Amino acid sequence: MSAGSARPAAPAPEVVLAADGLTKHFPVRARGRALLSRTRPSLRAVDDVSLTLRRGQVTALVGESGSGKSTVARLLAQLHQQTAGSIRLHGEPVSARGGRRFRAYSRRVQLIFQDPFASLNPVHTVRYHLTRALKIHGRAGESRKDLEDALADLLTRVRLTPPERYLDKFPHELSGGQRQRVAIARALGADPEVLLADEPVSMLDVSIRLGVLNLLRDLKERLHLAILYITHDIASARYFADDTVVMYAGQVVEGGDSETVTQRPAHPYTQLLIDSAPDPDRLAGADSGTREAGTGEPPSLITPPPGCRFHPRCPHAMARCRTEAPPPLAIGDSPGHFAACWLYDEARQP
Repeated sequence: MSAGSARPAAPAPEVVLAADGLTKHFPVRARGRALLSRTRPSLRAVDDVSLTLRRGQVTALVGESGSGKSTVARLLAQLHQQTAGSIRLHGEPVSARGGRRFRAYSRRVQLIFQDPFASLNPVHTVRYHLTRALKIHGRAGESRKDLEDALADLLTRVRLTPPERYLDKFPHELSGGQRQRVAIARALGADPEVLLADEPVSMLDVSIRLGVLNLLRDLKERLHLAILYITHDIASARYFADDTVVMYAGQVVEGGDSETVTQRPAHPYTQLLIDSAPDPDRLAGADSGTREAGTGEPPSLITPPPGCRFHPRCPHAMARCRTEAPPPLAIGDSPGHFAACWLYDEARQP
């Protein structure tokens, strides 16, 4: 290779789990005039969401409460069956509705719930929770010593040491951060390839959130896990995630590498999320360039507005936004950065 020639780009990490056009509509009970209609109303929780989770990388899924983030996680975990779209694990279509197929799938894709106290049975010890996970997934070994070694290894991985201090404790005897570490250890008991972390630090004290995020980052690097990090805190996405995808009202509105999405947000909703975060300069009046903020409330997902779902709150809404749903449009400032916003289609017009 000559001195002036460019080095070939490093190959992208392997795709472990991918969703294409993922959609989930929940039927709701008809009332009033809707009883006379032949069409049954439904809540459009997730509409046409596509995601790619790669080995050794974190993808953040960001949005306010009710945007459909947790439903996406449950669809990927096969706790809900999708209405439309496909899920592929290593390129193979996934359909695990229960029984052995679901157990085989859950060995490879594990979900970490938001509330560690609710996800752990309060009448059982840490030993019980971890032993059950190891036995279900065939990783308990052949002897008592094998099991004890496996239990100690799980607790050591999540930095609960010495392990014997925690094995016989009940959930109420642990702090919130320790309970979440036990929940993570239980997920690791399956030796998964993918972790779906559904707001894993939102129920924890601010002082211990960083420790849990650092733990997940360390596990990602040592075990080469693909992690979906679901959060409403877009600032933590910049710190923790490689890529960030922003959801609003069940749809993806922006995506790209985390640095670009958080530092140069393109979609008005992403800008609103970032401007909503506390900023000492803005509070002191030092930031005179604050963007115009959107107003109003998220729309009903039973009768969502036509066109762009954000247009009732958007300060830049045009007539086109009220009738046509925008597709993902490339922004052009960095590879893979896109926004579902007509502003960037108009910008290309002569």
